Amino acid sequence: MAQPSNSGAGVDNTFRKKFDREEYLQRARAREEKEAEAGKRTKSSGPPVQRKPLKHRDYEVDLESRLGKTQVVTPIAPLSQQAGYYCSVCECVVKDSANYLDHINGKKHQRALGMSMRSERATLEQVKDRFEVLKKRKDTGGFTEQDFDERILKQQQEEEERKRQRREKKKEKKKEKTVEEEPEIDPDVAALMGFGGFGSSKK
Repeated sequence: MAQPSNSGAGVDNTFRKKFDREEYLQRARAREEKEAEAGKRTKSSGPPVQRKPLKHRDYEVDLESRLGKTQVVTPIAPLSQQAGYYCSVCECVVKDSANYLDHINGKKHQRALGMSMRSERATLEQVKDRFEVLKKRKDTGGFTEQDFDERILKQQQEEEERKRQRREKKKEKKKEKTVEEEPEIDPDVAALMGFGGFGSSKK
């Protein structure tokens, strides 16, 4: 039987990977330096973006043009032709009008338009001018008690005229019915039979 030799030079059969600590320390330090430089670059990329304050819409929001209409929806149709409300600024489709209004008044849409969610602070002169405009509008379009009384009187007259026309129509219908109900009798036959007509004496 063969005996194993007890020689000093053995074979490394542990299959463990040996790491060079110095090499990996250098790699880690180099990676940390790169990350720090990248962070500095992103932070100091430029001044922050200054956005315009909110302003009034200069167009009418169209919510009722497609109301009550049917539409064939296909999965290959472009976004602008799919069912719902299409926002051309954000290139998205919103399914109903309430969500569409929320979207166009929301932060994402306003930022895409280049506006912040803050409104511009009005000056004293702007407020005074606005009050003047509203006062003029109120003066021109206001109703007095006399106007109100005239409108009520006019409505009453129109109602009476309608009632009178209805009464006349009813009378005409009654006359037509009575004319239709009276049978046409030959006067010779009626004289032979001894009576004037089949109608009742009630009128």
